[in-house]
Amino acid sequence: MKVIICGAGQVGSNIARYLAGDNNDITVIDTRADLIRQIGDSLDVRALVGYASHPNVLEMAGAEDADMLIAVTHVDEVNMVACQVAHSLFDVPTKIARIRHQSYLQPIWANLFSRDNLPIDVIISPEIEVARAVTRRLRVPGAIEVIPMAGDKVRLIGARCTERTPIVHTPLRQLTVLFPNLAIVIVGIVRQDRAIVPTPEDQMLPGDEVYFVVDTEQTDRAMAAFGHEEQEARRVLIFGGGNIGLFLAQQLETEFPEVAVKTIEIDKARAEFVAKTLSRTVVLNGDVLDPEILEEAGVAQAETAVAVTNDDETNILSSLLAKRYGCERAITLINKTTYNTLVSTLGVDVVVNPRGITVSKILQHVRRGRIQAVHSLHEGFGEMIEAVAMETSGLVGVPLKEIKLPPGVIIGAIVREGQIIMPRGTSIIQAKDRVVLFASTPAVKQVEKMFSVRLEYF
Repeated sequence: MKVIICGAGQVGSNIARYLAGDNNDITVIDTRADLIRQIGDSLDVRALVGYASHPNVLEMAGAEDADMLIAVTHVDEVNMVACQVAHSLFDVPTKIARIRHQSYLQPIWANLFSRDNLPIDVIISPEIEVARAVTRRLRVPGAIEVIPMAGDKVRLIGARCTERTPIVHTPLRQLTVLFPNLAIVIVGIVRQDRAIVPTPEDQMLPGDEVYFVVDTEQTDRAMAAFGHEEQEARRVLIFGGGNIGLFLAQQLETEFPEVAVKTIEIDKARAEFVAKTLSRTVVLNGDVLDPEILEEAGVAQAETAVAVTNDDETNILSSLLAKRYGCERAITLINKTTYNTLVSTLGVDVVVNPRGITVSKILQHVRRGRIQAVHSLHEGFGEMIEAVAMETSGLVGVPLKEIKLPPGVIIGAIVREGQIIMPRGTSIIQAKDRVVLFASTPAVKQVEKMFSVRLEYF
């Protein structure tokens, strides 16, 4: 597949890394020569310095025969014009754009991005996606990751093991013996920042981050097996009244009417705007690093603090302060990967990575075959994939124990006509089943082929 990526920032470079690893023909465009030089030196991609919205630059990038354009520059208008030029002059079939300014995304202007106006096939708003990701974690206390799949029939959940976790030091093959009625499949373990595709003989250890697929109805039981029986938060503090903080507060007001929400915003004009926009949320104007403001917000009585300011360091420090003053749990927005190995040891409970969320959203529109959803896990460790099994697939009609899956692939669940089947050796996938599986990065291309019409590959 031939893909043009406009923007060589964190999201653009990560998308390029994923797709270049799949042997796609990738060209990256950016105005910043240092980023282009860096991406050209580190990845097997073409790298061009120039304005992504200029027709001559897109022509040099090969837009005439490109399959897809992904516009993720820092400027919404450049992303929009790049898609328009790609459509009008080069007839690029699929155009994806990151749009951050919410004025463009108001429902009353929904017709703006139609094929007759601004032809963008997929619009991604990182702020809205991050707010949704935080809300999912609030629904499952103790989880570091929650991703609904197959219409939320099953979930991928990440949980951190401690000394109190009942199932540590137990080989994974014994889990079905210890919990015969628990529909759970372990698909990944992160230990000391090293990702592991588990085998039946592997054990979970204290400090591990464990990712598992579970029947949604058994979420509470699964979390209890990991030693997490926290109650859902009834008092939530939001640090930062920017777009993410505002969307999050709006979601909490709509979906959690029983939750008391308070927001702290340092900019007075923004705080006034947020207060006028929200109906039940208490908005305080002040510094989230000021102990007096935290005390006024009732930090000691709050179950969860969510730090979503525009500054990583402020998010980390305010989260640690909140916990020091009595808040039970901290969810922290962090953009820089350099902090990933530090935050859990400092006491931050959950890290939310906007870049990873945006990359996942884009990947599900890039993957080929009958793939319905894709979620990237742990900085390129692998992908959770939801796909529809076709009659021509080698997975169909054969017991799983007789199928030689590619190394690094673990089937997490099968969904058939709304019913959940947790995979066993005797399980047989049927045509039209939804299959939820984990694939390590080297195995993703093979998984795409497993769920594609075979004629594509002859």
